[in-house]
Amino acid sequence: MAKILEINPVNPQPRLIAQVVEVLQHGGVVCYPTDTMYGIGCDIFNQKAVRRVYQIKRRPKDKPFSFMCASLTNISQYGHVGNTAYRLMRKNLPGPYTFVLSGTKVVPKIMLTKQKTVGIRVPDNAVCLAIIEMLGNPVLNTSAMLEEDEQPVRTCDDVDRLFGKQVDLIIDSGEILPAPSSVISLLTEQPEILREGKGDVSAFL
Repeated sequence: MAKILEINPVNPQPRLIAQVVEVLQHGGVVCYPTDTMYGIGCDIFNQKAVRRVYQIKRRPKDKPFSFMCASLTNISQYGHVGNTAYRLMRKNLPGPYTFVLSGTKVVPKIMLTKQKTVGIRVPDNAVCLAIIEMLGNPVLNTSAMLEEDEQPVRTCDDVDRLFGKQVDLIIDSGEILPAPSSVISLLTEQPEILREGKGDVSAFL
């Protein structure tokens, strides 16, 4: 069974964040809160852990997961960011958006689409950002729900019921009203809205 760790959603305790990071550094899979819903993730550079998330989510290998970075500066290591993309992301991050960019050579193959693109987030969530910063690597990001499930989970208990036997650690940060992120392609100078979700998309029209 997964260990459950209660972390303050506003002021995450560094010693508890360090416990999460230790699990990730040892190839663990964790469930964590974001600004959109509870997620499942691991260090993107640990292929074994990434494969585990594919199994947990019952997801086909040709559908790569997105991942979370700690900052816009961090994003440019993993995605090619043009001037327009930089300007738009600077105004809207951190926030409930997933941006599609061309991946750089640093990104592991397992995280790239056939077109060599990536989906990157900088979530507006103190717990998430603290984990990514302390880990020093991006964290895989996928919703804590099975693909066929209609209703995303709202609480740590929901996460535990669905995934408690399959993940190593669950972070409890209270109830989250779930809504998917807005997905914006910034592959060209003209942004393309691929999914309208929690993030306001008017800036990208």
